[in-house]
Amino acid sequence: MEEPTFQFFDDDCTEINPDLVHKPSLCISCKHDEDPSQEVLCILNRHDQQDEDNFQCGAYEPKVV
Repeated sequence: MEEPTFQFFDDDCTEINPDLVHKPSLCISCKHDEDPSQEVLCILNRHDQQDEDNFQCGAYEPKVV
């Protein structure tokens, strides 16, 4: 079964390419990184804060090693 393909658009109806949205180091250390059920929310959160100096995420949980 194929994974669903999502299209993302900003408030101006411009398409967002998820592959071009920067992934902060906080995301890489999060347990939600690579979780398909969180992918859409994570991409939209990162895109929304793309031009901010400090990235913040209320859903962040550190990966358990």
